Amino acid sequence: VRTCHYPDDNRWYDLCDQYGLYVVAEANVESHGMGYGDKTLAKNPSYAKAHLERNERNVQRGYNHPSIIFWSLGNEAGMGPNFEKCYTWIKNEDKSRAVQYEQARTSEFTDIFCPMYYGYDACVKYSEGNIQKPLIQCEYAHAMGNSQGGFKEYWDIIRKYPKYQGGFIWDFVDQSCHWKNKDGVDIYGYGGDFNKYDGSDNNFCDNGLISPDRVPNPHAYEVGYFYQNIWTTVADLAKGEINIFNENFFRDLSAYYMEWKLLANGEVVQTGIVSELKVAPQQTVKVQLPFDTKNICPCKELLLNVSYKLKAAETLLPAGTTIAYDQLSIRDYKAPELKLENQQTSNVAVIVPTIQDNDRNYLIVNGEDFTLEFNKHNGYLCRYDVNGMQLMEDGSLLTPNFWRAPTDNDYGAGLQNRYAAWKNPVLKLTSLKHAIENEQAVVRAEYDMQSIGGKLFLTYTINNLGAVKVNQKMVADKSKKVSEMFRFGMQFRMPLAFNEIEYYGRGPVENYSDRNHAAMLGKYRQTVEEQFYPYIRPQETGTKTDIRWWRLLNIGGNGLQFVSDAPFSASALNYTIESLDDGAGKDQRHSPEVEKANFTNFCIDKAQTGLACVNSWGAIPLEKYRLPYQDYELSFIMTPVYHKLK
Repeated sequence: VRTCHYPDDNRWYDLCDQYGLYVVAEANVESHGMGYGDKTLAKNPSYAKAHLERNERNVQRGYNHPSIIFWSLGNEAGMGPNFEKCYTWIKNEDKSRAVQYEQARTSEFTDIFCPMYYGYDACVKYSEGNIQKPLIQCEYAHAMGNSQGGFKEYWDIIRKYPKYQGGFIWDFVDQSCHWKNKDGVDIYGYGGDFNKYDGSDNNFCDNGLISPDRVPNPHAYEVGYFYQNIWTTVADLAKGEINIFNENFFRDLSAYYMEWKLLANGEVVQTGIVSELKVAPQQTVKVQLPFDTKNICPCKELLLNVSYKLKAAETLLPAGTTIAYDQLSIRDYKAPELKLENQQTSNVAVIVPTIQDNDRNYLIVNGEDFTLEFNKHNGYLCRYDVNGMQLMEDGSLLTPNFWRAPTDNDYGAGLQNRYAAWKNPVLKLTSLKHAIENEQAVVRAEYDMQSIGGKLFLTYTINNLGAVKVNQKMVADKSKKVSEMFRFGMQFRMPLAFNEIEYYGRGPVENYSDRNHAAMLGKYRQTVEEQFYPYIRPQETGTKTDIRWWRLLNIGGNGLQFVSDAPFSASALNYTIESLDDGAGKDQRHSPEVEKANFTNFCIDKAQTGLACVNSWGAIPLEKYRLPYQDYELSFIMTPVYHKLK
């Protein structure tokens, strides 16, 4: 916790003492954010004198608070003789604590190297260098909007190098208040909302892990996961053996018990409890769990979930609180061979779909209980009816999708402009062909990507029951320089009645390629309404990763199931991408102001670019979480889920 907000209030430190919170106390709080460097103080000797006296008073006042772990000379100020004197005085007055100051860099007037927003490479370079001051970033991992992607990589470095001892996330909580817009809608207000004189940098006060009402934002769970101090790794899972590492320095694990669950294809099949954990601080102990996999089908993915819970209440935490957890893979997931076959009932001949090409506007595929239509002008699937059930909203199209509503970090890096070619790329239909092959209907559409270069191919294979295998393939023009993209996938709209989700993948909270370690694989059932998270300013939300299968259903359990030949990403919202997109620049908008759609907008992706977290004014995700311009291919099968009346 950085305490530049309550420097003269002992109640703040009393609370920190009571609840075991650690504080970096700002001695030189007058300098925070004001640019008070040495030049300013030199021009105002009386102010400089008062400034130094205040430092003395703050240190002497807070000396006996155990929550204060070291002193800070200030924040976002300058450097010079006055700060050197502050450092010298504090070190003479309090020899028990370290003193830090960002602007002192690695000089003798700081005990800690505490930069702001150091990237990964800079942290590694310093950690491997000769300077022995510990690295603790005074601000890092800017938590603005849908963010904290790549937080794992920071903590991989922190845990690898003893010299790199962590940092302070900016910041704890979104700093907005309850307000009403001009139409009386309840919003979280930010700069520019209150009056015409507001000096505003838009929603830049909303960069916290926690919402203004102290509800954890989705990215808070990722931070909590990497902050945990008990880690479980594989020893010999064939024998049920795991390693438990106690990362604490001063306490053993006797206050906790461990629960374990064995999952087969996301279903819990065995459970158990380890009541006594005899693991000393900084020690690793091997533990054997009595699970048995012999009678579980070898075709199923096997996962082991472990969670560590309090035996008795501690301060704010009640008994039974989970304080650490992990998920280990016993048997890896094997994606199905994505082969669509006709379904034949015994002694009943397969009814082969038929294709009608005599309509001016539509190519129509009919089967025993289904109808699909393809728009001849653009080649897209535009109607999907099965067993009397309308699966696509009127006017909807199954279209390629390369865009997302930019996040705060996206805007900070200018990706809404840098990736603009992918927002509404011109796809010119050059060929639309159809045939009956292997007693299935096949429709093939080819496109020139005129605004980007390269070609796009869409192939639809329809079996006798109306299931559809979709293949989307992009062949890039290697001679062209084209920006990266937000995602490679497809989207379409289902009627509003399809408002329930079942899936086997990572959850339950939203997660992304570079922010999904806190989300465990499992089977989840949620509503479409629950997928939308109301960030202070509307942006991309609701995606889930590593999906094995996904179903969108109505209240009767009817709908569509999606499977692919590799784990995929998906989302379903009662909002369109367009409604959450501020366009070329951030607008003065708030999530409650966005009008809900009267349908369910479904997105399925081979991949989506990460979120990033280094900062919100230029940093982009790590290269492994980005989507460069290259060849891509996505295949999935849509299978109708319905219950025939007997």
